[in-house]
Amino acid sequence: MEFDDKTIFQVVINHEEQYSIWPADRELPLGWKATGPKGTKEESLSYIESVWTDMRPLSLRKKIEEMERKINRGE
Repeated sequence: MEFDDKTIFQVVINHEEQYSIWPADRELPLGWKATGPKGTKEESLSYIESVWTDMRPLSLRKKIEEMERKINRGE
């Protein structure tokens, strides 16, 4: 897919809390939902950079938290 500088993107997120951008005029791919602003590619990527501070998938973060709780309880 080729996009020009005028293409407007939608920031999207999946069930693992991973972010991406998608052309705003297209139907969202399965498993993704709109979040955050619409804007140019640069604006959208800038937004993602400001909010996506932990790039690990949600399932991995939860597993690590679970393991840490077990360690703290002495299991």
